[in-house]
Amino acid sequence: MSTLAHTMMTTARSADSGLATPGELDRYPYAEAPGTDRGTGWDTAEPDLGRVGRRTAGSRGRGLHGQLVQQLGQMIVSGDLGADRPLVPEEIGQRFEVSRTVVRESLRVLEAKGLVSARPNVGTRVRPVSDWNLLDPDIIEWRAYGPQRDDQRRELSELRWTIEPLAARLAAGHGREDVQQRLTDMVEIMGHALGQGDALTFARADNEFHSLLIQVAGNRMLEHLSGIVSAALHVSGGPVTGCERPNETSLAHHARIVDALAGGDGAAAEAAMRQLLTVHPEVERVVPAPREH
Repeated sequence: MSTLAHTMMTTARSADSGLATPGELDRYPYAEAPGTDRGTGWDTAEPDLGRVGRRTAGSRGRGLHGQLVQQLGQMIVSGDLGADRPLVPEEIGQRFEVSRTVVRESLRVLEAKGLVSARPNVGTRVRPVSDWNLLDPDIIEWRAYGPQRDDQRRELSELRWTIEPLAARLAAGHGREDVQQRLTDMVEIMGHALGQGDALTFARADNEFHSLLIQVAGNRMLEHLSGIVSAALHVSGGPVTGCERPNETSLAHHARIVDALAGGDGAAAEAAMRQLLTVHPEVERVVPAPREH
């Protein structure tokens, strides 16, 4: 393990409250895959620790357990741990110097995301891409910073083009004054941040703007997809939208959406959102504008 990896893992481990007791080790549920060579595979797949801070909802703020989810998730999504590769808990614990409890809980999180499967007398194995929950915010991020980055960013752009204009149209029919005021506040914050050159504040206000818009649309299924939009807003590079390069044009489109919502004009809100998502020419090549009839 590199010095940086050892330092980060040791620091996080000292603050982690989930270390196993001897009794817990006896109850460890993951069986070792029979016939597995425990000495191969990990040395050639050094995890990238540089993105540990860029966490999304699935594993943010969970100390050593969250870090291990990040490491293993990134390695699986990047292909360092290929499909059907056995994951031996003891081997993982030795590789990352963590307890069985931490390994167990991390593998459970990855299993819930569809990345691995655990079966009695077979052990834990990496699942094929077709089984992954590709709408999970963590997986979206891991794909966006791995070998599949171009496909992931294109797919996110296409999904946003589908989700957000519809959400804007629906939101115009739900005139909640508190949400309307909050959207207005977000535009004002974005404008101030733009003037100050504060890209981080702009991004945070922008994220809340889009999340609020989806929430007020009154469609529970759309609201369930809001994590996709949040994840997309955290992924920079590749095909970009007006949200990902703060400028006066982007700010104006956000303001137009707010005005349309205030006036109950669903068509205008939808049109403004489409313009926001196609500010840059490269996006139009990915997601062409609808034809005029």
